[in-house]
Amino acid sequence: MITLEGVAAGYAGSAVVRDLSLEVRAGEVVGLLGPNGAGKTTTLLTISGILRPLAGTVTVLGQQPQTRFPHRLARQGVAHVTESRNLFYELTVDENLRIALRGSKADKQARRDEVDELFPALRPLRKRKAGLLSGGEQQMLAMARALASKPQVLLLDEMSLGLAPIIVERLLATVRELADRTGCAVLLVEQHVPLALEVVDRAYVLAHGNVVLSGTAEELRGNAQVLESSYLGDSVLADEPGP
Repeated sequence: MITLEGVAAGYAGSAVVRDLSLEVRAGEVVGLLGPNGAGKTTTLLTISGILRPLAGTVTVLGQQPQTRFPHRLARQGVAHVTESRNLFYELTVDENLRIALRGSKADKQARRDEVDELFPALRPLRKRKAGLLSGGEQQMLAMARALASKPQVLLLDEMSLGLAPIIVERLLATVRELADRTGCAVLLVEQHVPLALEVVDRAYVLAHGNVVLSGTAEELRGNAQVLESSYLGDSVLADEPGP
């Protein structure tokens, strides 16, 4: 569903990625990990067609995104939840969700029912303005609105930002359930690495715009020292006491 081959991308003031190759298949949850400034957000913006790659190829749902028309990719099944959430704060929860619904009346109702099942905490809040929700509730609404569009590809950028770990854990479990239930391909940028590795199938670790580590969640959990050094630098390993 998503394939990047030798991609370089970036813009003024952003982190640049270099020679980046990755893949996300249908039904997978793949983590994109790494320290701040590693190029994770730049990668998502390139996949969703907002940024034009400087080199390499990006293929999403069998086609290369056109930066002049990113909305077309969204209509074809790509949902991107940015770290700023991009909600309409003066609109209610119900109004935010209705914006994303498409298709026949029956299709829209089916999507609403699925969103209600995945995010039951939003049901009693339907008439509340998005700007009056808590941070966790706003993040749930941002994800619910993305899922209401019935995506085949879901890009999630730092959905845990400013949230308590227990809320992050619940949101990640919902992401896992979504991929398993619908076959949606999910690429997840996340700072809560231990929690992310509990739900992802595989992960790529970026540092300074390059992939420095990749593997299954099990492999990365079993290689915690190397994973830590990817975030904090090789000095972490060098400072470890010898045998």
